[in-house]
Amino acid sequence: MSRRWNWQDVAFNGVNYTLLLLLGVCTLYPFLNLVAISLNESVDSLRGGITVFPRKFTLSNYQIILQNRSMYTAAMMSVLRTLLGTMLALLCTTMVAYCISRQDYVFRKPLNLLIVTSMYVNGGLIPYYLLIKELHMTNSFLVYIIPSLIGAFNVILIRSYFDQLPHGLIESAKLDGANDFQVLFRVMVPISLPVLATVTLYIAVMHWNSWFDNYLFNSKASLSLLQFELWKVLVQSIDSVTTSAGDSGRVDEEILKLTTPQSIRATITVVVTLPIIFVYPFMQKYFIKGVTVGAMKE
Repeated sequence: MSRRWNWQDVAFNGVNYTLLLLLGVCTLYPFLNLVAISLNESVDSLRGGITVFPRKFTLSNYQIILQNRSMYTAAMMSVLRTLLGTMLALLCTTMVAYCISRQDYVFRKPLNLLIVTSMYVNGGLIPYYLLIKELHMTNSFLVYIIPSLIGAFNVILIRSYFDQLPHGLIESAKLDGANDFQVLFRVMVPISLPVLATVTLYIAVMHWNSWFDNYLFNSKASLSLLQFELWKVLVQSIDSVTTSAGDSGRVDEEILKLTTPQSIRATITVVVTLPIIFVYPFMQKYFIKGVTVGAMKE
C-alpha cells in the first residue's frame, strides 16, 4: 500500500532538501571558483567577478605547469611516497594502537601518556633538523617515510576504536590458540575497516600534500616532490611579476598574459586536489558502514 503524503511531510522534506542544496552549493562553490579561475585568462582574472564559469577560457595556466618535464618525475615520486608511506604508516600505527589498547599490557598507561604528550610538546624545527642530519637521512627517500611512520592522533583514533570493540573477540581467539599477530590481523583489522579507512585517508592526504620536508632535507632533483615543484612555479610567478613591475610600479602585460600568481595558485590547488577527490568516493562507504554490528552477541 502506497504511503499518503500530507502537507507536513511535504513541507518537512522541502525544507530539508532546500537546506541540503544550500549546504552543497556552499561546499562546492570555493572549489568550482578555483577551477574557473584556473581555466580563465590571467589578465582577465585580475578584474574579478568570476564565479563558477571561466569568462575567457584558456588552458595556458595548465600548459605552463605541465610543460616542465621535472613535474612528471616529481609526480611519480609523490605517488611512490604516498603509496609506500601510507601502507607502512598504517601498519605501524595499527600495531602501536593495538598494543596500548590491551588492558593487560603493563606499559599501557605510560605509553598512552607519552603519545598524548607528544601532540602538545615538540622539540622545535632546529632540533628536528639536527636529528634528521645525525641519522643520515638528508638527501634520502627515507626522510619522507620514517619520520611519519607513527602519528599520535592516528594512534589515539585507532586505539579508541579498538577499546569499544567487544573484549570477548580477543578472548575467543586466544582460546583457539591465536597469537597477538593473528588476533590483530585476522580479528581486529577486518572488523575495524571504518577507522582504518579514515586513518588511511588522513595519512595519504598528509603525504600527498607534503613539500616542506623536501625543502629542508632534499636537494636532489631526482627526489623532488610534485608539491615542491609546484611551489617553485608559484614562487617564480610571483618573482616575475615583482621584477617586471620595476621602479615604475607597472606590471608587464605580456608576463601577466601568460600567468599571474592568482591563476597559478588556483591551478596548483586544482592539480593537487583532483587525485584526492578521485580516491575519496571509493573509501566513503567505510565512513558510514558499521561492520561490527552483530559480530558478537554477549
